[in-house]
Amino acid sequence: MVDWDRVRELRSEIGPEDFDEVVCLFLEEADEAIARLSVSNGAKALAADLHFLKGAALNLGFASLSGLCQDGERRAGSGDVSVDLDAVRAAYTACRAEFEADAAKAFAA
Repeated sequence: MVDWDRVRELRSEIGPEDFDEVVCLFLEEADEAIARLSVSNGAKALAADLHFLKGAALNLGFASLSGLCQDGERRAGSGDVSVDLDAVRAAYTACRAEFEADAAKAFAA
């Protein structure tokens, strides 16, 4: 679910001292976007939220989430709001839990 090579690459790119701040900001903004996800907001808003989540997930290595968001964004972008938002929320929750549980081990060495 989490692409740890990408996470280590990001940490190396921005430096360990700024990494925690970037992760904190991403998780805060992702929580807000996840809470906003709704087909009742319309296809355009749904596509925008999924686009944000996709990009952030790619940067932070949340691979399974980024794939679901990419598919959902494409569908919502064409006006189809029958996106499985429960699957998107579940993937975010699972990726975040894995990240929070294993991040320290990923950087130990």
